[in-house]
Order: sequence, then structure tokens, then C-alpha cells
Amino acid sequence: MTLSLADIAYLSSHRGRHVLESHAHSDVSAANTLAMLTQLRKALSPQQAAAVLSTLRLRKKAKLKFPHQAQRMLFTEESLQQASHPRIRQYRADLLGSDELVDMCCGIGSDSMAYAESGRRVLGLDKDPVRIAIARHNAAALGVSAEFAVADVRAGMPSGYDAAFYDPSRRDARGRRIRDVERYVPPLSLIRRWPAKELVVKLSPAIALAQVQRYGGQLEFISVDGGLSEAVLWRHRQSAPPLATRLDAAGIHHLSADYDAHVDISEPRAWLFEPDPAILRARLLRQLAATLAASLLDGRIAYLTLDEIVDSPWGRYWQILDWMPFNLKKLRRYLADRGVGQVTVKKRGFPMLPEELIARLRLKQGEESRVLVLTRCRARPIVIVCAPK
Repeated sequence: MTLSLADIAYLSSHRGRHVLESHAHSDVSAANTLAMLTQLRKALSPQQAAAVLSTLRLRKKAKLKFPHQAQRMLFTEESLQQASHPRIRQYRADLLGSDELVDMCCGIGSDSMAYAESGRRVLGLDKDPVRIAIARHNAAALGVSAEFAVADVRAGMPSGYDAAFYDPSRRDARGRRIRDVERYVPPLSLIRRWPAKELVVKLSPAIALAQVQRYGGQLEFISVDGGLSEAVLWRHRQSAPPLATRLDAAGIHHLSADYDAHVDISEPRAWLFEPDPAILRARLLRQLAATLAASLLDGRIAYLTLDEIVDSPWGRYWQILDWMPFNLKKLRRYLADRGVGQVTVKKRGFPMLPEELIARLRLKQGEESRVLVLTRCRARPIVIVCAPK
């Protein structure tokens, strides 16, 4: 459901907070919807009951992005989808030098609060009064000092701020993803009018590089624990090739194209290396291969192969036990001879779907398991047999 200002006023009230707290551990699954609403409507209006149930569900989903704060916050479905991972919010906040920042299209205020918690004076702007009301609730609930105001950012950037953060909506009215940056709501071209000394734009990690190259600055692709999360355009930086960044328990890792890397193509060696997706989106596969002394299997395939493990945060290794040109009958016989009864299938640049291969292998009972990688080597389809993790 879509929350109204009346809903937010109720949910923020003492009574609303009490109802939410008392049902924090209730079963809010779809199967329990009728029972939950029936119970809530004994003391609440139908609208209040629906707002409570919606908030309980969103808080449960929000624990991944707001692990310690979700139970005190309010959300909308769209704002929760668009919210950044907490490590990325902190990472971005740590990199800005300005003491005063305006968050253009602040939504429910998650980024505004991250910047404010780093000691900055922050003003969050959004044209939707509901989102601003939620942002104010969230800041108050978490004890964060940030200001919020209803404003259309197309009218311009307010004076008195050295930095701006911009997170435009990347979905249309029907919830479909918008691929063209000039169809963002508002469009990306709006940033050309803003006189910020530091300007940071959050973008989809699926962004086409050609669409943002004309804006200058540097585009950064960020992964968290190996999962690609978002792209960031640092427009105030000197123009530079894309940067790959990985955030994990070991810290912050960067890779950039600061040299022209030559990489050989070879048949599979002792190890297969599966790169972090931030490397692929930043087009840094060859630079990574050079740092690992690895080879490519094919000029168009994002797998690397090497003789020995080289410590790297930029992906994971698979031990290669064997490989062969792809032939279904030979592969079936190969697995049967080794007592393989279970396989995990990965693929890149190969037309057959993993579930299709598993069905056609007709594996018999066996105690052994393998990882099968369907890919290409020098344009030929091959299968690489790897040890399970």
C-alpha cells in the first residue's frame, strides 16, 4: 500500500509506535494476511491496520539494509528498493570533504542521515510530502540531526552548500526499470545546472558507460562481499576511466585502468578464477588478469585461468580437475565412471541452460559431486570440471 500523511502521523504517534512494537515478531507472511488484519482491526481502523501491516513487512525486509535501525524506521516499497547498502552509505560519506551537503531527491532520508552522522550539515529535498514526512520521522527516531524540506529539485540547488548528492528515481510509474539516464525522474542532465564543488550521483550498476561519459568525472562500480550493488558518478573528480571498488570484511579494495594490460589466451590451467562483477562492469578484466599473471580462456569470456593461487580480493577460485571439448555423451560417461551423482553447473558464453544440462546428463546415484563450468576456449565450447567448494 502507499502510505498517506495521515498514516505517517498515526505510525509516528505514541499509540502507533506501541502497536508496531507489540507486533514486531508477528507472522506477517502473505499466508497470514487475513488473520493479521482481523486481529489488528479489533482496535484499529481498516486504514490504520493496513498501514501497520505494510510497515511491519517493510521493516522485516529492511533488516539487510538497515540491520540496527529498521525496527524504528518507516519505509515505502520503492524507497527500500532504492536504498543503498549501509557499507556504501558510509563509504560515500567518508569520501566527501565538504561540511555542508544538500541531498537532492532525498527520499526517506537514508543517505541524508549517513552524511549527517559523519558530522555534516545536511538538507534533504524531495517533492513528495510523504517521503519528507517519513524522512523526518526516521531522523527523529534515530536521533540524527538533518533538515528536510518539500521542494522540486528542478527549481535549482539551494545556496550555501558546497556539496550535492543526487539519487534520482530509476523506475517509472509502473515500477519498471528506466535504462536511459535522461528518462530518470528527474533526468541526469539536471546536474549540469548545480554549482556544487563536490557532486555525487548514485546510478544503476547496469548503467551504459556511454551515457555518462559526456558528464566527465569518474564512474565507480561498487560491490559488497562480491555482489554488485551500485554505480556512483563522482562528477567533481578529474575525468578518468571507471573504477572498481569492493567492500568486504577485509576492508576497501580498488582497481583502475592505470596501464594498458596485455593478456594471453590459453587453455584451462590448474585454477579457474571468477572475477568480482565490479571488475566486469568497469571493464577491468585484463588489468586484473595482469595483476594475477592469469590468462583468458577466450577474448569474450570473463573467466581467468592460472597455475597457482594468487591472493586477491577480486573473485573466487575453483580448482580445475579436468576439461574437455563439450560433448554430452562423453561428459555423461566421464561423470558416471567417477561416481558423480550431483553437479552444480555454471556458465558463461554457452547456449545451454544449467537445468537443461542437468536433466540431459541423467545422473545416477553416486557419492561424488563436481562443479561443471560451461564456457568457451578460443571460441570453442568446452566444459571445465572443478572440485566442489
